Amino acid sequence: MRVSLKFGLAALATLALAGPVFAESLDKLLHGGAMATTNAPPDPSHIPFSLPKDIKWTGSNGEYTAMLFGDPNKAGIYGQLIRWEPGHNSKPHFHSQDRFIYVVSGTWWVSSSTHYDTNKMYPVPAGSKTEDVKNTVHWDGAKPATGPALLLLVGEGPMHTTRLVPKDPSKPEEGQDFVPPPAK
Repeated sequence: MRVSLKFGLAALATLALAGPVFAESLDKLLHGGAMATTNAPPDPSHIPFSLPKDIKWTGSNGEYTAMLFGDPNKAGIYGQLIRWEPGHNSKPHFHSQDRFIYVVSGTWWVSSSTHYDTNKMYPVPAGSKTEDVKNTVHWDGAKPATGPALLLLVGEGPMHTTRLVPKDPSKPEEGQDFVPPPAK
């Protein structure tokens, strides 16, 4: 199944490249409507599509997602957009399956450390592709200085995320090590 996932990511990444080229801004890329034309739209039973303004976004705290197809909680391939607002990021965690990511716009900041220090994140610019390797720790987000980041992610479900916890919950998270959560 790994080959088909890579093929799917390659196809989606190729399509994603066209978005920033034709979009005048991130706002238009996320919220734009139909282009002015006198042509009738294609038959939706042949070419179903959603305009940016009609794609449903969910989330909070500076991380938003939009499912494009599939479901990460069910068997099969899924695809989603992830938008990080400036100054927001995740904490150390890992996923049960590989996930393939293409940076559509902005700069995505990443770390593979269990030590949570936002000053040590690495910048991944628009046009880059990367992978969340299953069962390996990482965390990510967008920095205030570089603005929002928009990602296209493809994976295979079911996928489970395990969030690490601060080693010392009584101290601020920034600057400390994160460890696996206690066994249930």
